Amino acid sequence: MEFTILTHICAHQQKSLLGSASEAVRLKYEDVRLWQRFQDDGNVSRCYSPGRPRVTTPNEDRYLAVTAKRNRRSTASDLSRQLSSATGTTVSRQTVYRRLGHIGLYARRPVRCLPLTATHCRLRLAWSREHALWTLQQWSCVMFSDESRFSLQSDSRRTFIWRAPGTRYHQENTIERHRYGGAGWLAWGGIILGSRTDLHVQSVTMTGHIYRDAIMEQHVRLFRGAMGAEFLFMDDNARPHRAKLVDECLQSEDITRMDWPAYSPNLNPIEHVWDMLGRRIAARQPPPTCLPELRRALLDEWCDIPQDQIDNLILSMPRRCKACIASSGRHTPY
Repeated sequence: MEFTILTHICAHQQKSLLGSASEAVRLKYEDVRLWQRFQDDGNVSRCYSPGRPRVTTPNEDRYLAVTAKRNRRSTASDLSRQLSSATGTTVSRQTVYRRLGHIGLYARRPVRCLPLTATHCRLRLAWSREHALWTLQQWSCVMFSDESRFSLQSDSRRTFIWRAPGTRYHQENTIERHRYGGAGWLAWGGIILGSRTDLHVQSVTMTGHIYRDAIMEQHVRLFRGAMGAEFLFMDDNARPHRAKLVDECLQSEDITRMDWPAYSPNLNPIEHVWDMLGRRIAARQPPPTCLPELRRALLDEWCDIPQDQIDNLILSMPRRCKACIASSGRHTPY
């Protein structure tokens, strides 16, 4: 009985094929193959197809993986050429991407970090161990400060490397370089739990005199007066910050400066505030097209950053210290 019904169905498909050319064209190619298979052996089940034969062998796949790990800045085309030269097998760039993706290697931009010496790592590690167990009350008394330059231009160079998930900050996957420069505005700001300073924007390079008169006198001194003797001021080791006249100003105003290890922007939560500020500037519609517009945008967006986001960054200090300890003072995910 079932075979009769199936025969009736297939006969109806054959009638549709022979009915008119327009109806035959509309039928799926798979239906035609199904009908042909039924005519040949009476079978209407779908057959498994393994697909196109694999171009590379397991040994050639391992060769691609080893070559990519040895030179992580090789492009897919480079790896394809090296494979062809070594084994005679020619593959496309897409095949290289797929083979490396199967073992967890993907093309990603390397992280740009400051170059760290052994001394830098030792000092960063010591500082992190000293502050890893600080309480929330202790961190709430620290004002984190820094300067950052904002420009109408950006660093658009993009370099990809092969890396596995979770290895972004491994040494072989980073590019150490100093910050990208360019014409624009130099902005200074300070953040503290529950508050922030006004944003100071200037077009000239920071000097010791400007740092004392425009930063220490007009911003930091006010917070010291409001918070009392528990107030701690954090700034990095830039030359204008360590000028003798700045030290004299700190002493006269009874402002305690926090010791800070050199080359440690990833320990300073305000670095993420600069990133947020830059993203907010880039997202403005229309974006700033001249320096006066950029200055107004910086001042507006600085005030509009939610305070709870700034507070969360300050509250991450214990985790930053632990991450620095885990990396033995080297680069961390922050």
